[in-house]
Amino acid sequence: MQLFMGEIAARYLHENIIMVMDGAGWHKSQTMKLAENMRILFLPPYSPELNPQEHVWDELREKFFHNRAFDSLDALEIHLECALKSFELNQETMRSIAGWDWIINAVLK
Repeated sequence: MQLFMGEIAARYLHENIIMVMDGAGWHKSQTMKLAENMRILFLPPYSPELNPQEHVWDELREKFFHNRAFDSLDALEIHLECALKSFELNQETMRSIAGWDWIINAVLK
């Protein structure tokens, strides 16, 4: 988790990042260090419908993995990396999927 958070913070060094997380133990590790440009917003317990990541995965499955089979795990990983890169390059799509008002307003507080 620390590697992932560090990678996101480094890629968007000049952005204000709000990472929405559920209550999984690895999300609340006392040893995790956050970059200056990152803040965590925890969801209430038992509220997957509020988690924007669930909607990102739905979009990923629908647009990039619908009725697909892969010859190997490596092929699947390459396809996943391309799909995620597509999301990264299309900020407007990501904003429409996960840029909910209550998340955006959390930055303004």
